[in-house]
Amino acid sequence: MYQLRTYTLRTAEALHDYATVHWARHIPSLRTFGVTTHGIWTDHNADAHRLIALIAYPDGADPGEVTAAYMASPEFAADMRGFDIGDIIGVEELLLDPTAASPLS
Repeated sequence: MYQLRTYTLRTAEALHDYATVHWARHIPSLRTFGVTTHGIWTDHNADAHRLIALIAYPDGADPGEVTAAYMASPEFAADMRGFDIGDIIGVEELLLDPTAASPLS
């Protein structure tokens, strides 16, 4: 199962830090929880301060349980070290099922 995650950050500086340092750290640590990162983007509209990530959960996994376990882990704490979590002012999650024609299936 795929998930599109959209994070809204307070400032352009917070977005830059989150995108270049902290999400980069998430990629290997998420992998230890079976989660694959397929891509990370920033919104083309520079005033939006949004980061969008496309991830995939292992077959049969409950995304909520995996996310909760990851966020309670020492790996997540290490990933976020040095970042003010209050700079993330919104998170949207959208679960996706690929169609038969999707290159990601």
